[in-house]
Amino acid sequence: MTASEIRTTTSLFATLRDQLADAAAAFAGDPGAAGDILAGMVDDVDRALSERLEIFPVCHHSPASGLAMVRRLREKQPTVIYMELCEDLRPLLDELRNCRLPVALQAFASAVDGFPASWAPLSIVAPITESSAEYQAIAYALETPGVELVLVDRSTDHVFQWSPREDESADAPAADGGLHGEAVGIEIGDMRPRFAELEQYLLHHGKVRHWSEWWDQYVEQPLADADYDTYRQVMVMIGSLFRRLRRGSTEVDEDRERYMWTRMREHLAATGAEPERALYICGAAHAASRVEQFGLDSTAPYEISPRTATTWHYGLIPSSHSAIEEQFGLAGGAVSIAAATWAKGLRRAKTQAFRLAGQPGARGRAVRKPLPAAKPAAAVADHLSGFLTSAPALDPLDESELLEWSVDIVRLARRNGYLASTADAIAIFEHSMLLAGLRNRTRPTPYDFQDAAITCIEKDTVPGRRDVRRLCEILLGGDRIGQVGYSALPPLARDVLDRLAPLGLDLSKRTLQRALLDLRTDPHLRPCSDLLWLLRKLIPADAVRPIMGSRGLGEQAIQESWDLGLGKYQRSLVELGYEGVTVEQVFEQRLRRAVDDPDATAAAALAAVEDALVYLGSARLADEIGSRAVELLAAERTVDDAPAVLRRIRLLLNHFRSSGDGLPEWCERFVTAGYAHYCTLLPTAFAADDTGAGQVAAMLGFLFGMESLALSLGCDHTQLELAVLQSHPEAPDKVALLWAARFQLGLLPLAELRERCDDMLVNPLVLPSFPRYLTGFVHAIDPAPALKPFVVELLSKAFGRLPDRVLLPWLPTLITTLRKQVGEVVPALVREAGRTFPGALPAVDSWVPPWSETAAAPTSAASAPRGPATDLLAAHPAACDALAALFGHDPVWQEPSAATDTAVTDLLDRYPATAAALAADLGIG
Repeated sequence: MTASEIRTTTSLFATLRDQLADAAAAFAGDPGAAGDILAGMVDDVDRALSERLEIFPVCHHSPASGLAMVRRLREKQPTVIYMELCEDLRPLLDELRNCRLPVALQAFASAVDGFPASWAPLSIVAPITESSAEYQAIAYALETPGVELVLVDRSTDHVFQWSPREDESADAPAADGGLHGEAVGIEIGDMRPRFAELEQYLLHHGKVRHWSEWWDQYVEQPLADADYDTYRQVMVMIGSLFRRLRRGSTEVDEDRERYMWTRMREHLAATGAEPERALYICGAAHAASRVEQFGLDSTAPYEISPRTATTWHYGLIPSSHSAIEEQFGLAGGAVSIAAATWAKGLRRAKTQAFRLAGQPGARGRAVRKPLPAAKPAAAVADHLSGFLTSAPALDPLDESELLEWSVDIVRLARRNGYLASTADAIAIFEHSMLLAGLRNRTRPTPYDFQDAAITCIEKDTVPGRRDVRRLCEILLGGDRIGQVGYSALPPLARDVLDRLAPLGLDLSKRTLQRALLDLRTDPHLRPCSDLLWLLRKLIPADAVRPIMGSRGLGEQAIQESWDLGLGKYQRSLVELGYEGVTVEQVFEQRLRRAVDDPDATAAAALAAVEDALVYLGSARLADEIGSRAVELLAAERTVDDAPAVLRRIRLLLNHFRSSGDGLPEWCERFVTAGYAHYCTLLPTAFAADDTGAGQVAAMLGFLFGMESLALSLGCDHTQLELAVLQSHPEAPDKVALLWAARFQLGLLPLAELRERCDDMLVNPLVLPSFPRYLTGFVHAIDPAPALKPFVVELLSKAFGRLPDRVLLPWLPTLITTLRKQVGEVVPALVREAGRTFPGALPAVDSWVPPWSETAAAPTSAASAPRGPATDLLAAHPAACDALAALFGHDPVWQEPSAATDTAVTDLLDRYPATAAALAADLGIG
């Protein structure tokens, strides 16, 4: 553009500037700041149009921007396109042809170097839809020979460099975006006012509920059919308005503009390209920047800071309309409505959009033709004044489209259980027109149609799974979900799909698929099973969910059934590919990171050892992690993880003993270190209030259960005795555990223990706390299994003697305690109770507890009945003496008693053949 054209542009907008100044004076009396803002908006349009490098203002995911981009690219056919997008995302653009839109460009860093550690992992996504202006420019540049596409915005590393760091411990800036997860969203042209009062004013007077609805009514629909000059001038003016009416500093925006203009000047100087044959695509707010300070003619130096040492990984992930709406704060269904507006605009203008060859949805392969000579620039005219003073004309297509929507929503509602009819379709059409009139709109919008449909069809209850609002979204395009093609996936994701190919399933589908593996009949499916169990540990549970089959130490399933949803959770698989080349490598890295973490515990390390053996089968890795577990156990100062440590080390010891290879060296060191460690901490754990009975019981279980192995490896039994003698707990449950430990060591006889408990049952002062003693004895079954009969006895006495006011409040605690140990204590208690109590109901009435005084009272020898068997043996003692000597026993005769006589008689009655043979040898008939 020449200097004369620049002056012509300025003179053309002088009239509009005067009109806006007069309007400000008429409304405000003293124009003041309002006049400055309105005049500044016109000046910003002047500056944007006068720049030698053509600036194309856009709004993210705007169909009007996409339609204007298609028209401008076909008319201008630039040779260089500069785009406001992170410059390090450029290699990903070539892979878009292998994807079904919408997808998102992603930069991901799992480990940070130069950023606060609490920010990790870092993630940035830039969604791409077919109707967006940036995709049209990308498709044009990649499919047209001789066109260069250059991304000029700050790198992903600089995005986080420029983020505020007032609180180093705070999390990284993120936005929840459904498929995008906790990632920072990058958008080209954020056209939303950052002045809350302005947004509320526009929504109130525009009679709309959400900013997306206001933008669609007052910007998208009028600009969808506008010519390029009108579109460009209006978008720059809106961007200037939002840029000026904002709170806070514009320093970050200005730094971005300096960054982008610096990159463009560097590229033009390096390639010698003509600015007149280039196109700069940026957000409308950036298009309204101070070009005289940042533009091509600026000489102000700007130094770009270097990137940090953080390693970034790049890839494509699937996106969706709902994910874009959620991440960028758009109204539900806004992107689907934008897609419908885009399709209608293409039909109305009879224009074909740009598409990448080979991409799903593209027809055939793009034909690469040489660029013709550039057309001369047309004279700049003032299209802004006409746009601001005239209302958009109602297109006949709008009415026919509304009629089609009304019929289709009734048909869709009937399929989903609503009792809708043709009358409802007529009512929806008329109601949409009525709502548009009440809201001062020239034509009904999709939002008016949605409100009308809800009013006319929706009932008190929804008959099916979808309500009318959701049906309207489906009618207008639905929630389209993109997919990354096989060729665009990282190597790990492709390796997973290749290794699962023997299953014979199309894993690209988003629906759940059932995989049946008969590993006995088809042993070649065993690698697929191993891979599925690994994926189960690495990606969301719903992506790979086992229905039948299990995997553990020493377990080998013969049949497995899986529900696979890898197509739905493709993003998780892609991000897994950022961590390594194979799934096994990623799993090993995660295990190493877990045990090397500063907060790692011995229990976590033992779990990692188990995972290394089960899922990787790597004894080498298990030994390395096991050595780390010994170090972690020795460094622990609490016993919070004692139950987990005991459970896992028992499982590992049983596995190694059953495998036949013997215990590894680290296991022996773990047992000896644990024996000394828990002996040292035992008195403290008994006395500490923050240590529960479960932790103390686990410590005692480790000490008593591993004692034989620990003593064989050189530990001293005296250390355990001293630890128990030095323990002086006060809590009743811990006192019971101490008594159990003393009993196990032989320091407390069972008769004395029973006497203590019986004394408590008759002591009204101790009676309320007796249930807590019982809880401790229940925990003591694991470290002292010989107490099982005594625990059954105590439970029986408690249920028989404790009053309801003491017993009933304790029952929930008992149930909770037994539930936590359902796999260990409860089966032992049930078996012991089965041996103690009668097995038949009639025997209950005559049953006498073995611990009662009646059962323990002796019977006098004089009153004991005598039987024939006893008389026979007493009359001929020589035979029994000879038999006793044969077996190496002294022939000592006891005084006959009722119990002895009954037992001998019962034995001889059950086996009469022996007595008959003995009688025959003695000559007795």
